Amino acid sequence: MLCCCAFSIISVANAATVNGTFQVLITIQKACTVTAGSASNITLGPVNTTATNTSASNTISINCSKTTPYFIGLAPSAANGGTTTGSGAMSSVANAATNTDKVPYQLNRTSATGPVWGNTATDTAPGNGVAATGTGLVQTFTVYATAPSANFTPDDYADTVTVNVNY
Repeated sequence: MLCCCAFSIISVANAATVNGTFQVLITIQKACTVTAGSASNITLGPVNTTATNTSASNTISINCSKTTPYFIGLAPSAANGGTTTGSGAMSSVANAATNTDKVPYQLNRTSATGPVWGNTATDTAPGNGVAATGTGLVQTFTVYATAPSANFTPDDYADTVTVNVNY
């Protein structure tokens, strides 16, 4: 008798899954931007030489990262005698060689007669500046300027104010 045994070879694939992980990382650093320039100019005139306490205002815009505390200081030009208390002076635009008059002015916050807006702010305290917290969106701040007297040589006067954002 014949016996026939059939052996089948079964190929068994040993399938397996292994896992590993990785992270997606980002470090978001705090940042601020300032928008000032000619659109933020404060124009006090034209006025007559008899004018007193001439005031006007305009806005500056600041955009800081969400939840970032920041402090804004305003610095009138040191070249015209500007101080850290927000007081400055405007000099002749076109006739500086012959017109040495300096028209004083004061920067304020909240109103033309409100608290001075100076430049003693640091990255941890507002000093005589303004404190705010970033929202990730543009925030606007009104700046007031007052010239106590216009009794100076008729001319065009200007000064440059630097906006310092400390964060």
